[in-house]
Amino acid sequence: MKISTLALTAALALAACGNANSTKAQDGVFAEPTNRTPPTDVSTMKQSFSPVVREAAPAVVNISARSVQRVQADPFFQMFGGGMPRERVAESAGSGVIVRSDGIVVTNNHVIEGAQQIRVVLNDRREFPAEVILADERSDIAVLRLTGVTEQLPVLAIDDREEQQVGDLVLAIGNPFGVGQTVTNGIISALNRTETGISDSGSFIQTDAAINPGNSGGPLVDMDGDVIGINTAIFSRSGSSSGVGFAVPASMVRRVVDSALGGATAVVRPWLGVKGDSVTADIARSLGLARPQGLIVTDVYANGPGARAGLREGDVITAIDGAEINDQGGLNFRIGTKTPNDSVAVTVLREGRPQTLNARVQTLPGDAKGNGQTIEQGPFAGAQVAALNPALADRLGGDPFASGAIVTDVARNSYAYRANGFLPGDVVTRIDGRPVRNLAAIQGATRGSEVSLLRQGREMSGRVR
Repeated sequence: MKISTLALTAALALAACGNANSTKAQDGVFAEPTNRTPPTDVSTMKQSFSPVVREAAPAVVNISARSVQRVQADPFFQMFGGGMPRERVAESAGSGVIVRSDGIVVTNNHVIEGAQQIRVVLNDRREFPAEVILADERSDIAVLRLTGVTEQLPVLAIDDREEQQVGDLVLAIGNPFGVGQTVTNGIISALNRTETGISDSGSFIQTDAAINPGNSGGPLVDMDGDVIGINTAIFSRSGSSSGVGFAVPASMVRRVVDSALGGATAVVRPWLGVKGDSVTADIARSLGLARPQGLIVTDVYANGPGARAGLREGDVITAIDGAEINDQGGLNFRIGTKTPNDSVAVTVLREGRPQTLNARVQTLPGDAKGNGQTIEQGPFAGAQVAALNPALADRLGGDPFASGAIVTDVARNSYAYRANGFLPGDVVTRIDGRPVRNLAAIQGATRGSEVSLLRQGREMSGRVR
């Protein structure tokens, strides 16, 4: 079984199922609460979604992204002076949804990643060029602006109140496999899916509404006619829908959209400065808990937001602002939907008693750029190395609590590469058994030193030349 993103065209639509109380979006605003009612009999189940589909379809778009890739020629021909590198045009197709009437569109990052030209086709067949105003690889959400828009476009509301429940009906409208606009319906199969392998900071809505290649970037819509998520991936053995699809929740979508409209070029995620392990059945018994729940804190970053709020090792975090937490991914997601300096309520169990601590989340400390310093002598000669800090480690997809030094670049003709095989991305954790905490340890390494490092998640060690 594999996880695949849905890099094609699609769109999703909204379903109110004839709900007269549903609030319609006029300019990308967020809908007001409405009451949900389950089907009561067979006749209710036979009601049609078509009125909502007709209203939703104009705000759902198809996206075509074109890029030029440089392709290396066959080495056999290069031996004879031929086979120069050539360029190849690559195209990807996906879906999006208009969330502001002046032409702001949300889609998946993987639909437009690397594109030099983006065209957006509306449901009425009008076409607009588009530019990326913010692309967030981590959430797989991108925000586009259509150019040449001279009138108000239809929009769909983003509902980030997270009032959905498992079993709620949802609709998907898209263009799977290029067959034409298709409507599928299903239910929310699960909420807060974190251990999916898609992202270490993602918490996804799972649905059994048929989602196939072509739906990527399209909205997942509830029965109030609101966007509650953007479809991004599926579990599948074949690459086609197996009834297990995942959508980025609207709370993260809104965070990216707000960042884009606020002029940011990147989504700045704050942190709480704590990490921990999921509470297992054995841990729950040892702590006297009625059931396995929460994240037991194993480390608190000195003088970080969590430490200043009074969090301690051994605390069990059960909720952030009332949203249940059961693993590190869930904590990362909840904090990641906040903006720096936001205050959050952290519910913990301490010595078996619940209490709430107020923390003010902040940006990760340190320099995220990670400009390396070139080492001039010793086994690392010729490598550029930077001391890890939380901001740099997080940007690279690593553990913000990790210590060590990371190789940011290494020339192929350098001693570090030729003699010892160091590669960009290697994290040196220990030298001669001592933890690496700064570049002085790297500069002081000598030939014959025992070096331990992490390479693509694998631990390696050996004596350097």
